[in-house]
Amino acid sequence: MKIQLEFIQAVIDIAENVAVFIQSHAGHVNDKQIITKDLNSLVSFVDTGSEKRIIEGLKKLTPEAGFLAEEGTEILADKELVWIVDPLDGTTNFLHQIPTYAISIALQYQNEIIFGLVYEVNRKDCFYAVKGQGAFLNGNKIHVNTSSFSDSLIATGFPYYDFSKTKVYLGVLEELMKSTRGIRRLGAASVDLVYVACGKFNGFFEYSLAPWDVAAGAIIVKEAGGIVTDFNGGQDWLHGKSIVVGSPIVQIKLLEIIQNNSKKLSLI
Repeated sequence: MKIQLEFIQAVIDIAENVAVFIQSHAGHVNDKQIITKDLNSLVSFVDTGSEKRIIEGLKKLTPEAGFLAEEGTEILADKELVWIVDPLDGTTNFLHQIPTYAISIALQYQNEIIFGLVYEVNRKDCFYAVKGQGAFLNGNKIHVNTSSFSDSLIATGFPYYDFSKTKVYLGVLEELMKSTRGIRRLGAASVDLVYVACGKFNGFFEYSLAPWDVAAGAIIVKEAGGIVTDFNGGQDWLHGKSIVVGSPIVQIKLLEIIQNNSKKLSLI
């Protein structure tokens, strides 16, 4: 499937329109309008309303496609073309009025991600990539940061429902504290990923993630010159619930630290 500029702009338009809807409700969602799906996993009418709007727009663009979306508006069909959608990545941030949340949209063709878009709502920054065509931020090409590991800034996501691996996770954090410039936790994996792609972060790792958390951001990292693997160093990052990304130098070292600590408590 060949993706044209008109196609990319159409998806950008969908994301921008949904971002306006999201921001119109920022700071106006009360506790009675919030549902707890699972432990520390929250959803509001803003998430479901955003998903409905995204899917309606994408259906017009590709009526033949199936969908895999976080809030379950559509059921994934046995389709050659599948959209993977997170309508509001960083819901907890949004509900607490912390300005880091995004829309994440990826297109999978024959089981391969070929297009990804992450729209950071507050900054109105649009990151996107097409397989084999590079990665872009607001139309300008971006690349991963090539700094050394000791000069790197690493992003991660703290466990919020699966605490079985907490000890080894803390071991990884301790080692990173001693060997890098620091660690950041933004609360939105899609933003972490695109920040690696544009060089703000040098690496990112997290486990217990869903496909819609990583699908778009991962192809943007790859097209920006970064490496993407799971905790085993393999390619099961989309459905395998673990991901390690970074510039080639940083990703290798970060993966090594994760694997060494993981062996102690059989994380892998």
